[in-house]
Amino acid sequence: MAGTRFQAIVQDAKTKIREVSAAEAYELQAQGATLVDVREGTEFCNGHATGAQHLSKGILELKIEEAIPDTSKPIVCYCGGGSRSALAAESLQRMGYSRVASLAGGFKAWKSAGLPIENDASSAGTSTN
Repeated sequence: MAGTRFQAIVQDAKTKIREVSAAEAYELQAQGATLVDVREGTEFCNGHATGAQHLSKGILELKIEEAIPDTSKPIVCYCGGGSRSALAAESLQRMGYSRVASLAGGFKAWKSAGLPIENDASSAGTSTN
């Protein structure tokens, strides 16, 4: 269970970012947005949205400019349930990324919506974190 201070900063971040549903995230991806999975490497390898790029929350700010140099590129961040991705989206906005959203409900919402998932258990060592 997340602590109350963590929940407070997540709620604050959510007032500053755009959240999208799983269906909206899927549509945005179809229109060219990059899905960025900010979960840990083991979470990503155990299953992620098809076509998602992995940049864990711990390295996101360090690697984002190399991975997505265009600050106007649409990005949808997601995590397991929508908290870490809200913090990630807020951070990317502070870095100048102008078209960032967070997937409300995270990967759980993506799976519940029956959207495409892939597993990369065999590529655990090739993650970007």
